[in-house]
Amino acid sequence: MNRSSPRGSLAGIAAALVAAVLVTIVLLVLGSRTPAAAIRSFFWGPFSSTYYFGNMINAFTVLVLTGLGAALAFRAGVFNLGGEGQVYTAAIVTAVAANAVPQLTAAGGIAFALGAGVFAAAVMAGLSGLFRFLWDTDELITSFLIASASIPIIDYMIVGPLNDPASNLLTTPRIPEAFRLLRILPPSRLHIGIMVAVLLAALAFFLLFYTVRGYEWRLTGLNREFARYGGVNTGMYILFPMLISGGLHGAAGAFHVLGTHHAALVGFSAGLGWNGLAVALIGRSHPLGVLPAALVFAYLQTGSRTAILHTEFTIELATIIQAVIFFVITAQYLPQVFPRAARKIAPEEKEDGS
Repeated sequence: MNRSSPRGSLAGIAAALVAAVLVTIVLLVLGSRTPAAAIRSFFWGPFSSTYYFGNMINAFTVLVLTGLGAALAFRAGVFNLGGEGQVYTAAIVTAVAANAVPQLTAAGGIAFALGAGVFAAAVMAGLSGLFRFLWDTDELITSFLIASASIPIIDYMIVGPLNDPASNLLTTPRIPEAFRLLRILPPSRLHIGIMVAVLLAALAFFLLFYTVRGYEWRLTGLNREFARYGGVNTGMYILFPMLISGGLHGAAGAFHVLGTHHAALVGFSAGLGWNGLAVALIGRSHPLGVLPAALVFAYLQTGSRTAILHTEFTIELATIIQAVIFFVITAQYLPQVFPRAARKIAPEEKEDGS
């Protein structure tokens, strides 16, 4: 498989972002009765108040976590497509865990609830890694199927047995106030989880590029057979990266409960797992590259919501804008993300003379 040069990859990313901006402007002009106001709200809205800016950075926090989860799996040559279900599962487990131990101290309760959510999501992703290790089952399929099956079950639990009768929303009971993460920029929802997310990105960078395990991790992702002949325990780099990937998605779900909503709400994730895949791809599966990529996505989300509130900009247009970025980036990286498919296609191209 031919790998593009770093300069070519950066040019592709820049082209995708420019295309997204152009599509955004065109859609705002065509879909709004006041295009100038819509454009101003979309591009300047995230910086127009502390509330909008703080919420943008809060969205950045969870996108960093899901982007890291996807990126670290990619680096090992495995693929976690279950991020959406893992985020959702971690949220409800975190909410239940926090409400189950109201007698704990603030630090103890937060640690217990966060650990429970991270553990639940890690197990979900780890099952796919275990199946791949034992029976060579494609983790692309199993991670997606396990996560997809979990979402309606969780919806039923929130609507039914775990529903809060005192709320008008489809939600679990709110967690104790002592277990809620400290807010940084009120009245926005930004909380101290931002520090954890950035620290985890730095730790992931150190692990991958400054440790022996990280070297083996990256080598296995580049060429699993070569790594095996070199004495690397490649089986460990199937199971362990999936566990870590699931755990990071779980942290995103837990932070939604502990820091943002203080409960598990039906449908709160809203494509967060899939957006994490796009963040990982835009960031070229690099732990530090995930940071600016997550910021771009958070900016687009907040700009869309601001434009929706202040103009005739619709949710559908916001979704289309995000889809343009995802489509262009994934088209560029498809051979790198799915090398097995690329190797199957390559011989057919040679036969056709292309």
